[in-house]
Amino acid sequence: MTHEFKDIIYEVKDHIATITINRPQKLNAVTADSLREIEIALDEAGKDSAVGVVILTGAGDKAFCAGADVSWQKEGKMGRSGPAAFAPPYLMISRCPKPVIARVNGYAIGGGHHIAYFCDFTIAAEHAIFGQSEPRVAYPASGPTVNYLTRIIGHKRAREVWMLGRRYTAQQMCQWGLVNAVVPMAELDQETAKWCDELLAVSPTCLKVYKASFIEEFQDLMGQSDLLRRLLIPPDFWQGEQKEGTSAFLEKRRPDYSRFRRPA
Repeated sequence: MTHEFKDIIYEVKDHIATITINRPQKLNAVTADSLREIEIALDEAGKDSAVGVVILTGAGDKAFCAGADVSWQKEGKMGRSGPAAFAPPYLMISRCPKPVIARVNGYAIGGGHHIAYFCDFTIAAEHAIFGQSEPRVAYPASGPTVNYLTRIIGHKRAREVWMLGRRYTAQQMCQWGLVNAVVPMAELDQETAKWCDELLAVSPTCLKVYKASFIEEFQDLMGQSDLLRRLLIPPDFWQGEQKEGTSAFLEKRRPDYSRFRRPA
């Protein structure tokens, strides 16, 4: 491994590559730099013939990933410039030919949530909380990041998750089909290791082919994101509605979007 990482920890042991988002002071919220590092690590794991499975997790026991670092969004370092700076989660994870397990050790919110549901498997601690924050902070994710969720939990549930920005327990997400297993935090490593052991016991070539086959199922969703943004986002959105969303979040107040709706 030749890369030196600032925001993540990358380790390989016993044929398992572990990528840990290491920003616990920010609840493992990510910046464009963090996502680029995750992308590099997934690429390295995919090319390493000694690696059979990848674990993606967050440092500590409070958060898997709390989404995008909103302070970066406010400074304009994420948002419009984001997609050009890193591959979105569905590309990062799908391009890795090895199975990727999300070890969810706390909050999986916003970007952290869809990173978790794009992983091949999701193992969650009982205290983990899932949900999307984008509608609350006026960040209009689009394309596969949004609509792939319909193929996991169905259209009605996916619309609820994305349009209302509610929070859900790990057990709820397990019942809906987004999570594979829920265990006490003390047993999370043991449970994740069990899944890794089972994956390492089967044919690696079969796993590669199966993963490619599953990815093929959502190829029709690719390429939609930028088109939707260009067609639907008004020119003044980023300095108005989006700025209100991120400012309200940082100021810990309820955002006021009323002025962005036309009078009845």
